[in-house]
Amino acid sequence: MDEKQYEEQLKYAMDLFRLRNFEKALDIFKELLEADNKNPHLYNNIGLCYAHLSQNNQAEEFYKKALFLDDKLPETYINIADIYYKENRLWDAIDILQGAIALLPDNVALRHYLGRIYVEDKRYDDAIDALDSVLELAPKNYDANWDLGMVYFELGDYNSAIANFEEVLKYIEDNELIYYQTALAYEANDEIDKAISNLLKSISVNEKFPLGYKRLGMLFMARGDKSDAKEYYEEYLKFDIPSEEKEKISKILGRI
Repeated sequence: MDEKQYEEQLKYAMDLFRLRNFEKALDIFKELLEADNKNPHLYNNIGLCYAHLSQNNQAEEFYKKALFLDDKLPETYINIADIYYKENRLWDAIDILQGAIALLPDNVALRHYLGRIYVEDKRYDDAIDALDSVLELAPKNYDANWDLGMVYFELGDYNSAIANFEEVLKYIEDNELIYYQTALAYEANDEIDKAISNLLKSISVNEKFPLGYKRLGMLFMARGDKSDAKEYYEEYLKFDIPSEEKEKISKILGRI
């Protein structure tokens, strides 16, 4: 196979992979490996195909072969950790990511994924440290701010949660879920006006976001603004929600 044929076949295999034809892509990557058996990226790609075919043992085998040839492939460490995560082998995932970070200390993706694994393992202090290190390397990484906000929210540190959610909103202003989560943090922090403001933004971004209307009804009701509560509860009832939920909200409206 000459260089031109190799490049054409590689492109074809990558296209097949993007089209999720993993079995055919796997066959071609293996053919390419016969001509280029020292290429760690081919081993990584074969591992990815096996992973998508739910053949995790084979995937792990090829990932490790890739790292044997080049131990500084961050994507391969993440791919192995992803297998361990899916198999609920969180300690193994943490171990391999920690080792990868020791080799590649400036890699943001490795640190970020480690932070998320720590969250899954409920090691919140370690998660905060990992996510803070992401922001030290990449201050505009709003995904890390979001993850930090969720950790602080879980821990009941609502001021820190709010600070991180507001940082996300500097970069993303068209996502109703971010406004909603920010509203929940303000509500938990007993800042009801700011909670309402963010909920109003959530339904402004997406007028078909039922959770925003329901929460607005609840907060206006708690504040004693019955007319506003009635307005948003009535809007909420227009959505396709379970009959039990409709009955519950209808009873609330009946008492207003």
